[in-house]
Amino acid sequence: MSFQQPYIAHFDLDAFFVSVERILDPSLEGKALILGGSRERGVVSTCSYEARKYGVRSAMPMARAVALCPHAIFMKGSRGQYSKFSEWVTDIIAKKAPVFEKASIDEFYVDLTGMDRFFDPLQWTIDLRAEIMDKTRLPLSFGLASNKMVAKMATNAAKPNGYLQVLPGKEKEFLAPLSVGEIPGVGEHTLKSLHTLGIMTIQDLAAYPVNLMEQYFGKYGEILVQKASGEYEGSVHAEHESKSISTEHTFFENTADINFLMNELKRMTEKLGHELRGEKRMTRCVAVKIRYPDFQTQTKQLSIAPTCFDDEIIKVVKELFQQVYDGRTPIRLIGVRFSELIEQHLQTDLFQNRVRKEKLYQAIDGVKNRFGKKSLARGKRNLD
Repeated sequence: MSFQQPYIAHFDLDAFFVSVERILDPSLEGKALILGGSRERGVVSTCSYEARKYGVRSAMPMARAVALCPHAIFMKGSRGQYSKFSEWVTDIIAKKAPVFEKASIDEFYVDLTGMDRFFDPLQWTIDLRAEIMDKTRLPLSFGLASNKMVAKMATNAAKPNGYLQVLPGKEKEFLAPLSVGEIPGVGEHTLKSLHTLGIMTIQDLAAYPVNLMEQYFGKYGEILVQKASGEYEGSVHAEHESKSISTEHTFFENTADINFLMNELKRMTEKLGHELRGEKRMTRCVAVKIRYPDFQTQTKQLSIAPTCFDDEIIKVVKELFQQVYDGRTPIRLIGVRFSELIEQHLQTDLFQNRVRKEKLYQAIDGVKNRFGKKSLARGKRNLD
């Protein structure tokens, strides 16, 4: 197997909570803003760069923040809005990225490994950043490197509102002058211990004998030296948010066989439908995703009346596929996603006997649960 150069991008929404508050209230732009509580009590959740210039930091007691920056505006924050903006960014990334991990409400990792055969990973990441910023108006920094750790540290170096690529082979050169305290996972106690040993920079740490580091820090000593060398690995773990379920399939060979693709869509829809009903939920939004051999990805979604019934969703899936697929180019990957999930309930419908259909699907799911999910499958003509 030939070697593929890893490319990992790390996105970080700069001063995310502050940025959201400024979008909601533009009069806050350029002012020292401290979120987390009143001037009299609580701790700092986050603050603007204008407040950070005065020494204000996260987790600092509010009384201390007031003393350092008395002219700041103090707010509790609009917590409900933060999740909405985070999901907005997540949706934009999900439509474009081959593999991504949502590390927190304002941090994301994207694995671009293999994409350099078709286009420049740096330019692709720049374009995605520009799209996110244009649509959401949120400032965003990113780092691009050969692994997650270096990518995150590159993001930190690029802040605020910038980007930086660490080229393959240049990891040690980039890390060398940085403080050991900038290594992810190095806390206050470890930092003090490293300083006691005379280790101030990452270059100092990289040169320190591994056996001696293990004497002081145990197994973690070896990990620290690996991190200092820029060799510390960590894969991007794709995760689905609880408000959606999805499935996708990357084909062994690219295909433009419509009948095969339709049957694959049917299979995936039935799989998700079975999962929906098992969790007593319904979907209000259905999406179809396709990816071409050059990694270009197209997604189409549609809001629908709440349902958990395969026959109703399959019709929507087929329509979305016909809208998003050009009908000619072979496909590398295909996927189906249900989102905006709600608790299952039956509604009176003058044109369909919903209760009868519910009992039918209960019987179908009963057979699948007993004999396996592949024990029953919908006939091909039901795709139409």
